[in-house]
Amino acid sequence: MTARAGGAPVPAAPHQLLPGYPAPRHWRRVPVTGQHYVDLGSGRPVLFLHGNPSWSYAWRGLLRQLAPHARCVAPDLPGFGMSRQLRPADGVPDPYEAQLEGLDSLYRHLVRDGGLPERGWTFVLHDWGGPLGTAWALRNPGVVAAMVVCNTVAFPFPDGFRLPFFLRWIRDHRPVAELVHVTNAFARIAVRKGVHRPLLAAERRAFLRPYARRAERRAVTDAVRAIPRGPADPSWRLLEPAGAGSGLADLPLLVGWGMRDPVFTPALAAEWERRYPHAAVHRFPDAGHFVMEDATAELGDLIRDFLQGTP
Repeated sequence: MTARAGGAPVPAAPHQLLPGYPAPRHWRRVPVTGQHYVDLGSGRPVLFLHGNPSWSYAWRGLLRQLAPHARCVAPDLPGFGMSRQLRPADGVPDPYEAQLEGLDSLYRHLVRDGGLPERGWTFVLHDWGGPLGTAWALRNPGVVAAMVVCNTVAFPFPDGFRLPFFLRWIRDHRPVAELVHVTNAFARIAVRKGVHRPLLAAERRAFLRPYARRAERRAVTDAVRAIPRGPADPSWRLLEPAGAGSGLADLPLLVGWGMRDPVFTPALAAEWERRYPHAAVHRFPDAGHFVMEDATAELGDLIRDFLQGTP
């Protein structure tokens, strides 16, 4: 074990098996929750929130590119990556309320112990990180000064949109979900089909490493099962948070979209454009769901310029 800021222990890990990931000297944990995050660079705070079934490893290229220009923080959401799994014993019956409370703890820790300002943050959001990060920003007005969204939503799916059949099978049929959980099939497919440029074998293994054991991948399956179908689903309120329209309309907004995404299709990029005409929308025709993997350099340049042009 090695000690980090605030005296929180960070377990030793085979860093050599995580190609491109920030070195352990940048690893931290939130003392209260044990949530793992990486922290590097200096300047204005930029928080990167991943989706499912990824973890902070997905941001490694952008972190390297942007750390010279900003204070980059990339947590593993609870239950993902190197953050511990949420359990019923934690006393929080709604896992997505718990995710928002986890962001509360992370924010308080970074302001109190990490020297970050209370305001002026930029959020970079992907997949499930979109509705979670947006809902948190709207609960905490004034903290987030700008937002970057990559292949995600923060609103109900538009009329005519339909999830791919494989996601519907997992979401709607528990036996299928359990089979996927046992085999880790969702994550294994995602690291291949979620990119247009194939990942190196070592990168695919690094993506999957936190989910090698069955007990460590429950959050992956649960997140698919929780994709909202309508207002009766607990996670639906993340897609209709109070003040969503007016709140985001007041923020500088950059949209970076992988156009080969089989889930977050080009129609959803158009919906961002329709709802927020002030947004700068950039489409990457040769990028898939993990646009940060397929278009690292171009997306990093856009975000850098966006940060430098945003007060």
